[in-house]
Amino acid sequence: MKLSQKDWELFKKLGLKNCVDLALFLPKKIENLNFSSTPKEDFCVEEVEILTSTYQNNKFFGTCKCKNWNLVANFVFFHPSKWHIKIFKPHGCYIFHAKMTLFGRTWQFVNPKILKKAGGFIPKYNIQGIKDESISKLIQTYVNEENLKENHLEQKYINLLLNLHSNDEKCYFLYQNLSKIIQDLKYIEISNFLRRLKAKKQVFPSYELKIYDINDWILNLPFKLTKDQQNALLDIKKDLQSKEAKRRVIMGDVGCGKTLVLLGAALMVYPKQAILMAPTSILAQQLYDEAKKFLPDFMDILFIKGGKKEKDLDEKIKKANLIIGTHALIHFQSHNAVLVMIDEQHRFGSNQRQKINDMAKNNGLSPHFIQFSATPIPRTLSMIQSHLLNFSFIKEMPFKKDITTLCIQNEAFAKLSEKIKDEIAKNHQVIIIYPLVNSSDKIPYLSLEQARGYWESHYEKVFVTHGKDKNKDKILEQFRDEGNILLSTTVVEVGISLPRLSTIVIVGAERLGLATLHQLRGRVGRVGLKSTCYLYTKLKEIPSRLREFANTLDGFEIAELDLKNRLSGDLLDGVMQHGNEFKFFDFASDGELLKRLEESY
Repeated sequence: MKLSQKDWELFKKLGLKNCVDLALFLPKKIENLNFSSTPKEDFCVEEVEILTSTYQNNKFFGTCKCKNWNLVANFVFFHPSKWHIKIFKPHGCYIFHAKMTLFGRTWQFVNPKILKKAGGFIPKYNIQGIKDESISKLIQTYVNEENLKENHLEQKYINLLLNLHSNDEKCYFLYQNLSKIIQDLKYIEISNFLRRLKAKKQVFPSYELKIYDINDWILNLPFKLTKDQQNALLDIKKDLQSKEAKRRVIMGDVGCGKTLVLLGAALMVYPKQAILMAPTSILAQQLYDEAKKFLPDFMDILFIKGGKKEKDLDEKIKKANLIIGTHALIHFQSHNAVLVMIDEQHRFGSNQRQKINDMAKNNGLSPHFIQFSATPIPRTLSMIQSHLLNFSFIKEMPFKKDITTLCIQNEAFAKLSEKIKDEIAKNHQVIIIYPLVNSSDKIPYLSLEQARGYWESHYEKVFVTHGKDKNKDKILEQFRDEGNILLSTTVVEVGISLPRLSTIVIVGAERLGLATLHQLRGRVGRVGLKSTCYLYTKLKEIPSRLREFANTLDGFEIAELDLKNRLSGDLLDGVMQHGNEFKFFDFASDGELLKRLEESY
């Protein structure tokens, strides 16, 4: 389908990608401007002759003779313009288009529009800044059988889409009964999306690798890997044996043991080089410490910090079997990685992820790419994204988590001090998460800066940090080693391991998504410590989604709950971070439709 430059601009403005997207761009309503055979409590079109008219109390009203219905009706304009009063004279004839109401036995036109002529069905799209006529013209120009066939649609779906834009009785009937064709529209929409998704998949040749046998390493670990961890390592081994560069997501809940999987993956490519990138220097340092602790001594492990370039760094990079660092790794050009891994991948922008992937390309060959995420996604999203990525799920936990989640309001928040004192007496730690750093009139909660005075004057070893704090990593390390209470924003959502942390209080919990709440809750109870997560709200009624969240620790269940409460986002093009690009398909309830479609491919 070829578009003119002008039409292409409108196409982009409407967020469309192909002819099927355009055909699924349905109007908010269709106005039937044909003469109505009889009056009814709906929109009607009728030719009238004005009999009487009066202006009073900012209302213009009167009576009129309905020529086709052969009856006398009332009409009323609320807040009329001078134009209305001027043109409506006795015996004047007009075509009214208005919602009809019945008062006793008398019909009434309410705020009627005056039509120049009757006849036809007019689609109304109601898109701000774009005329309905422009959209209608675009559809009539490009939504045709030839263009729809280019998108491999079945004939019955082509017929349906053409009928939806025929602007006739058949079209109007379909819109009046849209619920009866909604499943067809869902099918068209999701199958169109999957075709576009598959077209984006690119295949690159990869390095030929001899896989290092890690079985002895696994047997000599001071603990036993879970079955899910072992299966994830087997998935990675299969990827590394492929001649195509594979992209895999290792998805597991907070504390499921992803670190051991990524270390095992790095060992598999020995003596070749692997890169591991973390979103923060404090997390990168933790990964480096874990690598030095658990990987064999013969592995040359290099930790690259941001900032000043080390002496002989290029030589160290060439020799290293595993390079660990933050996004600073993007700026190094001299490595030879055959495996690129990103921990907590959702914290990086797609451009950052792509840059480090592109860096390792050499002689037309690409590295294998593994993303690790502690933010589970719903089943339907993973099914869709599996067209671009391979998934491994780690659902088993190395230890049973003992976390109680409580929804609290003002009175209970005031009683928290005793609980906090008890935890500190046990040498445990507490985090209190505030919604903002500085005060705001827009939300009814204290900010971090407003609240810190109370905590610092009543408790010892109180640390404070937030996302824009340049010293946050240093403060988090100090808190880990010697602190009692940390006051923070959601900067602690990902990363630092705090084995003594037993209590987290989230202020204004209703303001956060369930995935973020789950990440925050995941900071406590990391080694099986009996812990509590408090969700504090000033709302009179505790939202049902917070109650549902409090009843489960399973991140995959929470992902499904989160999907019910917020929209899925533009999965394919990454244009939006939230909202839903689907008009008909519903991720929360249409999983079975997607499954059937996947099986038919």
